[in-house]
Amino acid sequence: MIASRYYRCVSIRRLGRSAGVAYVLIVASWLAALGAAGCRRDSKPTATVGAAKSGAPVSGVSADCRSCHEEIYRAWRESDHAHAHRPVDVSADADAFQPTKKFALHEVDYSTGWAEGRPAISETHIGRPADHYTAEFVLGYKPLRQYIVPAGGGRYQAAELAFDPLKKEWFDVFGDEQRQPGEWGHWRGRGMNWNSMCAACHLTDFRKNYDAATDTYASTWREHGVGCAQCHDALSPDHGIDKRTSAQKSQPPSPLERRIAQQTCAPCHARNEFLTGEIKPGVSYSDHFRLTLPVEPGTFYPDGQMRDEDFNYTSFLTSRMGGKAGVTCLDCHDSHSGKTRLPADNNQLCMQCHAAPGPLNPPVIDPVAHSHHKADSVGNRCVSCHMPTTTFMQRDPRHDHGFLKPDPLLTKELSIPNACSRCHADQSTDWAIAATEKWYGPKMETRQRERARTVAAAQAGAPDAAAKLIELMAGEDVAAWKATLLLLTRNYAGDESVANSARSALTDIEPLVRSAAVQVLGVRPGEIARLRPMLKDASRLVRLDAEWALSSELPDNSPERRELEAYLSVGADQPTGRMRIGQDLFNRGRPAAAEAPLRQALAWDPNSPGIHDTLATVLHALDREPEAADEWWRAAQLQPADAEASFRAALAFAGAGKLSDAETALRETVRRNPSQDRAWYNLGLLLAQTQRADAALESLKKAESIAPGVADYFYAEATLLIQRGDREGAIAAARRALANNPQHEAARDFLRKIGN
Repeated sequence: MIASRYYRCVSIRRLGRSAGVAYVLIVASWLAALGAAGCRRDSKPTATVGAAKSGAPVSGVSADCRSCHEEIYRAWRESDHAHAHRPVDVSADADAFQPTKKFALHEVDYSTGWAEGRPAISETHIGRPADHYTAEFVLGYKPLRQYIVPAGGGRYQAAELAFDPLKKEWFDVFGDEQRQPGEWGHWRGRGMNWNSMCAACHLTDFRKNYDAATDTYASTWREHGVGCAQCHDALSPDHGIDKRTSAQKSQPPSPLERRIAQQTCAPCHARNEFLTGEIKPGVSYSDHFRLTLPVEPGTFYPDGQMRDEDFNYTSFLTSRMGGKAGVTCLDCHDSHSGKTRLPADNNQLCMQCHAAPGPLNPPVIDPVAHSHHKADSVGNRCVSCHMPTTTFMQRDPRHDHGFLKPDPLLTKELSIPNACSRCHADQSTDWAIAATEKWYGPKMETRQRERARTVAAAQAGAPDAAAKLIELMAGEDVAAWKATLLLLTRNYAGDESVANSARSALTDIEPLVRSAAVQVLGVRPGEIARLRPMLKDASRLVRLDAEWALSSELPDNSPERRELEAYLSVGADQPTGRMRIGQDLFNRGRPAAAEAPLRQALAWDPNSPGIHDTLATVLHALDREPEAADEWWRAAQLQPADAEASFRAALAFAGAGKLSDAETALRETVRRNPSQDRAWYNLGLLLAQTQRADAALESLKKAESIAPGVADYFYAEATLLIQRGDREGAIAAARRALANNPQHEAARDFLRKIGN
């Protein structure tokens, strides 16, 4: 399970072995982001209720609702929500721990059993002594149970070993991926911390209660599982008093009421970032969460399909149904049982709207004619084609909620999966393309296809992507996509047309779009004044973006400064949170104070290139060039395909006088990107400085061939040739420099000095 904090406890897919913190420069803008056994048990979290042996709460808030809501209670009692979390139980966990089991997974020997009234697990890695630990809680119900282990200081961790109750077998949630101790994503690391990553969505009224000074937790909650109070304001003084008139009671929920209800579901069914650390029913989602949008290539595919463990809300908001037509979660799912309101296997669920006369005026669909598959086949099910499944945690298949058209052509062009090939794995992509073209023809040339190509181009840094992003934004009526397209223009923020689009979006009705606009304008120094009114925006999300961009000028103890610092404290137990605290201190002109939180972030996630890069920027500001260069180089090593990262390190090494290291980094840069003309140029200068003239000339020639219009390259060649006694060659090179740039004074002086 993943959130943009960046991972919830049971995450499986990730980029590399870090928290996924992308490279980021410290600027006054939003960064879109992004225990041992035998530990003490005196800091155990507290709760007000216990749990039944079956796994669902039997006393406390939800049970108290039963007397008035028996039917609803029974539906909820058997739901995944009710079983989302419980204490371990000798009866309920007997299938996993009794009798003692010994087995091996991925070269690790395990033993599971029941000891001293608690589930006991031991694991032995090759060459290391056995590690023993006990489980205290159970996370989840089906298709797997994950066990939660105390780790001291109020800290709990989600073990990598999980149990499949259907197959009655243990498995590793990481699959073949072997995460190592000390890594952020190892099961004992911050990425699998229960207090920070799991508990809020598996317990009722959870409070993390993290103490940053001691790095400890005093977490509390009201009830195991997701109980009534998590979605209903059960403790309101007006609870049980229906103030609506009879006429109002007979009316279906208004669009606003439906939207509010959906935003109560959204926090735990979305990949998102907590802004306040609270999950409250009936409040604005954007006041408490930042939704992860399809901006980063490793998170979603360019068409919006989930790629990493993204859950449903983003996909739903980017769909036409959820993002435009007004369909909500509760149109398809019963809120108490969690089951679909109608069967999906025979298309009844979808046909409640897509059969004439459907509500909300959707297209009327004849499934057989539309699918070109037999009526009783899997291929004739709407969900097979428009809600394909991806399996997470090795055992958990989840439907994509983007309702996209399968498009095999995008598979061929951009490696985006398509539902046709998922079913017809024995056929080629070209076969699937031919079939869709035969059946649907020009209908395949949709906005979905155009948008996916544009998003992919922007993610790859294509120079012409900005114009296409702006064009698509102008006609985009789905807010989540409009915000996504706008965020993708950040790399082109110097373009005035991009700035104009962002300025217009500052008044958009949707907080997602206004937030994106603030982030884009925040990287343009000349736009900072324009963002000051956004400090009073109705949405906390937008205010926080503006507060970040204007951090350096927020007065101490002002409401804006307090709100920003309250947000920063929410994530202080994770490396990304500590990194943001360091960035904020740097942006406020306090680089010396910024170093400590950044060092702490690195201690928690030593494999994050973004944290190394940010620390390097701080060290550079403190005139500690050799240390800064080392940090930039480490960031480059952690991004083995990023030529700009190694080039940045090379320049830092050169500035620190570490020429041998600079040469290594420059050669790595041109290996990663042979078309990096500035790297060839700098390599030529370094080789000349170290008396290797032939090799220097070769590098300069390479730079010239890649970028023949850059005068500096020819001028550098001229200075090198004159040193070798090649006066005519030097004159010719200097003249080429002036031909490219008649204002190149150094080349003009050079020719004057050698008498030409």
